[in-house]
Amino acid sequence: MDLSDNFTLAELTKSQTAVRKGIRNEPSTEHINNLIHLARTILQPVREYFDEPVMISSGYRSPELCEAIGSSAKSQHAKGEAADFEIPGIDNKELATWIVANTEFDQLILEFYIENDPNSGWVHCSVKTPPEEGRKQILQAKKIEGKTVYEPILL
Repeated sequence: MDLSDNFTLAELTKSQTAVRKGIRNEPSTEHINNLIHLARTILQPVREYFDEPVMISSGYRSPELCEAIGSSAKSQHAKGEAADFEIPGIDNKELATWIVANTEFDQLILEFYIENDPNSGWVHCSVKTPPEEGRKQILQAKKIEGKTVYEPILL
């Protein structure tokens, strides 16, 4: 099923962990509608602007899958509202900065990015389904003494 011109339901629900652990990772109709909104609001504009394939590392995750990977069952991934992605060859900070300036996002996290290492980390971005407005929250995730810490950043 196509969610937008360049994104499919299969790529936004694919999970090696789910396959390995035998976890069903099938979104409901509501989740699919949220994924369509995510694809059309964030992913497709990114694809069109950078004119390069967007590599999705995580999209929809069922609550069971979220817990299996150490995330929360209340994650926006479990609602079909979030994706983790990058574009090979594009600095993740540049990607994040473009999203902040040009899309209607809810939360953007520049995850485990290391300054001057354009291949480090990835971008997590979420949306709220209208009529809810996004928080426009911009964070950076990093490891400090073995724990993930989220801090506000300016892009």
